[in-house]
Amino acid sequence: MNVIDQLEKEQAKKKVPQLRSGDTVRVHAKVVEGTRERIQVFEGTVIRVTGAGLRRNFTVRRVTHGVGVERTFLIHSPRIDKIDVVRHGDVRQARLYYLRSKVGKEGRIRERRAKLGVAAGGATQEVEEEDEEAAEEPKAATEPGAEAEVETEGESGLEPEREPTSKKK
Repeated sequence: MNVIDQLEKEQAKKKVPQLRSGDTVRVHAKVVEGTRERIQVFEGTVIRVTGAGLRRNFTVRRVTHGVGVERTFLIHSPRIDKIDVVRHGDVRQARLYYLRSKVGKEGRIRERRAKLGVAAGGATQEVEEEDEEAAEEPKAATEPGAEAEVETEGESGLEPEREPTSKKK
């Protein structure tokens, strides 16, 4: 094993979330102010992910008071406390630079419906626990008593059909 590879392996973080362009993330970064150190949260949309290994980085963009702000973070940096993925975006491109010219609703990214597969280094234990809880919920809903309740709620919530009104010419 190469010496550089060994050093990179020691400095790499164990649990890193799988990031893709379009994801909305909350980055908890350590900021030094004089003698104090505090954690600053930066939330925004990932517009690019580049590099590999220890040099892997990502750029996050958000608009604050009408001004676009972009910050680039190293994923394995000791200055990053943690990275929370708020939601996964559904985009086709790897670089979302077109968001710089979009304002308001035009700059929104729709949410990806299907869950991502678990990557080798990208899974965290919290995500797996949520998946187990979600798998248990449908089992409880398939009980005979639960189906009857759902059917009665659906029938009572229907509105009577209205005849279409004709417009005078």
